Amino acid sequence: MHTHLFVDGLDVITRSDSRMAGLAPGLLLRPGGPLHPTDTARTVDVAAEGGPDPGPDRLTLRVRLRGETVVWSGLMYPGADNMVVDEVRFRLDQYLGEIERARTALRTPP
Repeated sequence: MHTHLFVDGLDVITRSDSRMAGLAPGLLLRPGGPLHPTDTARTVDVAAEGGPDPGPDRLTLRVRLRGETVVWSGLMYPGADNMVVDEVRFRLDQYLGEIERARTALRTPP
């Protein structure tokens, strides 16, 4: 199982590098995990080369908290208008709510 990261309906991982598959949701979405924002920016691995075993190439982004805004930077993928997206911002409450929604969905069998 791997994580898909969508921003404005676009799969950031696939659009950034189609060879990549998102890392395990249990790793990325856990409380205090890599996608949890902090005041200090940090670089986070979000995907690795697909295949039976993850390859050495990684897809990374920088996560930081600025007041009540979560900022992902270091991105390079084509947006809906085909312009390069290099940074996205989320409201903190909405961001944390979405992480919790995804975690709950993982724990709830279909």
